[in-house]
Amino acid sequence: MRSNQIRGAALVALAPAVLLGLAACSSGEDDEAGGDDASRAASSTTGPRLAVSYEGGVMVLDGQSLDVVADLDSEEFTRLNPAGDGRHVMVTVADGFQLLDTGAGTDGGDAVLTDTVFEADTPGHVVTHAGRTVLYADGTSDTTILESADLAEGDDAPTETVEGTEAHHGVSIVLEDGTFLTTVGDDESRSGAVALDADGATVAESDECPDIHGEGTAADEAVVFGCEDGALLYRDGEFTKLDAPDPYGRMGNAWVSETSPLVVGDYKTDPDAEGYLLEAVTVIDTDAATLDVVPLPDGVEYTFRDVARGPGDLAYVLATDGSLHVLDPETRELVDAYPVIEPWEGPAEWQDPHPTLRVHGDVAYVTEPAADAVHAVDLTTGEVLTTATLDATPNEIAVAG
Repeated sequence: MRSNQIRGAALVALAPAVLLGLAACSSGEDDEAGGDDASRAASSTTGPRLAVSYEGGVMVLDGQSLDVVADLDSEEFTRLNPAGDGRHVMVTVADGFQLLDTGAGTDGGDAVLTDTVFEADTPGHVVTHAGRTVLYADGTSDTTILESADLAEGDDAPTETVEGTEAHHGVSIVLEDGTFLTTVGDDESRSGAVALDADGATVAESDECPDIHGEGTAADEAVVFGCEDGALLYRDGEFTKLDAPDPYGRMGNAWVSETSPLVVGDYKTDPDAEGYLLEAVTVIDTDAATLDVVPLPDGVEYTFRDVARGPGDLAYVLATDGSLHVLDPETRELVDAYPVIEPWEGPAEWQDPHPTLRVHGDVAYVTEPAADAVHAVDLTTGEVLTTATLDATPNEIAVAG
């Protein structure tokens, strides 16, 4: 792929992707013919696709029937992230981020694990926002940025690189105006974040976010990062620290809706706790700059793979009791629960297969590794629409469409 290196942590403003539409004057007869062609094209275009990783490969499923449309060999353990264009998925491999073409939204719908790899030393977070796909390399703290609309170009997709300073497990994001947000840390600790304008000048910075991890962008481009003692909010050119109510109150993941100022995060109070199950969530109001902790009922526990936002900006928690619990972030209350899978236990290691939740529109996709199954659930009714039994144990999933 074509790459322009940006040195000294200065960011060159990225030109927004330009979509060209074809327009022409025509008679009503021509319009009718064109409409027929458009209808035929629409009817042959594939719908959403679900990528499912398993040990040694990735399956691509039809998003409605859950039929397997492709079974592709890969590395023993991979992570999956939507690539931002509604068609591709980023597969983390040893050398970087490999581009999986799911075939979603295409005529024919062929799915293929392409030869395109966006190289990264220890590939980490993938962030999609404002038409850009941002890839972070933990081994160098370099950030690779490309227009999501260019992903179909594969190796020819132009990229920009912001070189990091000290390697750490971090994350970056680019806002609509070109502001570049990235975490700060080294191989021993992480302390906060910095915001740079499109010319590389510092807009704001904060060192008040120990163990900074993850990010999410809410309405009006309010960005939230997790800290081991709360959260860090970036809004209108300023950072604001939101303290947790506990001395150790770690948030590491943020689930957002770009139409809501409310962010739902995970929450952990015991740094020495064994396992990965959590018993509370946070709700951050980015307008009011507040952080609330919402305890979950006894027996309702989850992991970092088990929360998503869905219809009406509600949050959904796939709990160990096997149900999807519906959280209203406005009221901070659980308002419903939909039984989906059998009760389950937390993983011994975070990489181990355990139930995972992803949402696309009004449909939730839920994995059940104990049964080698994937379920599609209508979030407006709680009805399980489709269940597929696979020939392998599902691990991570990502939706394209």
